[in-house]
Amino acid sequence: MNAKKYIMAVAILSISTATMAQTLNSAYFTEGYNYRHTMNPAYGNDEGYSAIPVLGNLNVKVQGNFGVRDVLFKSSEYGINTGKSLVTFMHPGIPTGDALSGLSSGNNRVVGDINIPIVSVGFKGFGGYNTVELNTKVAFGTSIPYEFFEFARNTGNNTYDIGDINANAQAYVELAFGHSRQLDEKWRVGAKFKLLFGGGRADAKFEGLTANLKDANKWIISGKATVDASVKGWQYKMEEKEYNNPDRGTYNRVKGVDVKNGGVGGFGMAVDLGAVYKINEDWKVSAALLDLGFIHWNTDMRAESTGKPFEFDGFHDAEVAKSSPNSFKNQSDNYKDQLIDFANLQTVTDAGGRTTGIGATMNLGAEYNLPAYRRITFGFLSSSRFRGPYSWTDARLSANWVPLKWLDGGVNFSVNSFTASMGWVLNVHPKGFNFFLGMDHILGKTTKEFIPLTSNANFVMGMNITW
Repeated sequence: MNAKKYIMAVAILSISTATMAQTLNSAYFTEGYNYRHTMNPAYGNDEGYSAIPVLGNLNVKVQGNFGVRDVLFKSSEYGINTGKSLVTFMHPGIPTGDALSGLSSGNNRVVGDINIPIVSVGFKGFGGYNTVELNTKVAFGTSIPYEFFEFARNTGNNTYDIGDINANAQAYVELAFGHSRQLDEKWRVGAKFKLLFGGGRADAKFEGLTANLKDANKWIISGKATVDASVKGWQYKMEEKEYNNPDRGTYNRVKGVDVKNGGVGGFGMAVDLGAVYKINEDWKVSAALLDLGFIHWNTDMRAESTGKPFEFDGFHDAEVAKSSPNSFKNQSDNYKDQLIDFANLQTVTDAGGRTTGIGATMNLGAEYNLPAYRRITFGFLSSSRFRGPYSWTDARLSANWVPLKWLDGGVNFSVNSFTASMGWVLNVHPKGFNFFLGMDHILGKTTKEFIPLTSNANFVMGMNITW
């Protein structure tokens, strides 16, 4: 990882990245959905199942409060030229009001969780319902303040108080054992115990950033940059660079990284806890806490800036078209140098191991069964993810229908930290087989490369053998 992966490149590239998420909230109240236990371990199934590897619960999702349409613009709309090439929000031909209009005045964020099921089996036994899972999990997040985009755009201020920029990614393998059971007519409870095998984690943070104009082409940047990387075999690439004042000689700085002989970088544990309470024949309430745990990483390779002010000659726009002489591809080396200078990482130390959380989720649900027609229920689900700058909440109202024993599903509407959205799920489960489709967020407009114009898109598909 080098600087371009967590500053401006993060702002543009991460919003066009599809990710896999671990749950389908639209199916929380769908009784025939085999994976309800991933959202509340108290839920069981009427039948056993075995996931078809990878295809058992394939879930593609991305979330954020800014997207491609907020940083890329069609140049012809603003009379820049007669073609339809795309330019970034930094292009001088884009009016400043339009260039920044789609960005949040607070933090602009993109977050994601990836879950790839390798093995997932559920079966009745031991007085309840049991699950055994082996999953690969990845989480990432970026948080960029509005003031950073103002500075990149250069709206004419002489001083920019940018604040903090955060970026994070972690990956691990999870081996989970779950059990749920009915305690009495009212209560059903469940829990999962998870062993975690860390693949790697990286955290980048720029604290207290300010930019002050020195002259027409130079800025004085102040602030502290730190990158903590916990990956087995992680090594920083260093290069020697001259100071602007030749009398000061040279210094070493981080140019990039190598990962040699990677493997398990840490170990940890986590638990899921859940309960469902039946108030009466019409009402049920439920609650769950997921991924309460930690990973102890064996290493912590830290790269830091000196914290001293340094000169930076600002960001410059580039066109998206590959054929343009001013394209990202043709100017990639220049951008890389610019962003490494902005990060200004010079000091590398081995800080030893560290212990981090993995990001917990809380689900709270209430379900009403229509007395006049028992095949229809209405549900409310509140989901909250706790992961520092990458936390979010989601409130979802759903209507669910079971027209046949082997067919169920529903539609829903949600308001969350990023946007409002519609969702749906269709679950087909005849004897011996289960197939489901669903979305927590219906896909909107996309680019020609099928990249969502916003950061919110979701599609879920799964195939399982049942008995």
